[in-house]
Amino acid sequence: MGLTGFGVFFLFFGMILFFDKALLAIGNVLFVAGLAFVIGLERTFRFFFQKHKMKATGFFLGGVFVVLIGWPLIGMIFEIYGFFLLFRGFFPVVIGFIRRVPVLGSLLNLPGIRSGLRSLVATTLALFLVFSFLGSSSSAPQVSKRKTWGS
Repeated sequence: MGLTGFGVFFLFFGMILFFDKALLAIGNVLFVAGLAFVIGLERTFRFFFQKHKMKATGFFLGGVFVVLIGWPLIGMIFEIYGFFLLFRGFFPVVIGFIRRVPVLGSLLNLPGIRSGLRSLVATTLALFLVFSFLGSSSSAPQVSKRKTWGS
């Protein structure tokens, strides 16, 4: 559980710091290793390589590979898409659990959120990716001032 938790922490922290390559790579390795230790190597292999999950596995592991070779933004887009495809059957269980938590449950049961939770999550994820991309864009104008000892 510790490896998986640290993996999620490093992935989150790497995204907060504008897709830092090193943190995302460490997070990916720790998350996959932690998952293998938690549910076992054989069950991990069976989970990822089921016939109906091959597309999701390809995107997820392809995203991990792309992050490891040095393109963190593109890799995380692939990885997040693959993650949602892999774990989409688990999300209703998580949302059902969160609805039983006192404060969060009352927020999730509000009329606008209750009916449109799926579109709200998709919109939030899309906006996060767009703003992250714009924030880390290298085409933004760079202002550099040459400093000299005399001025």
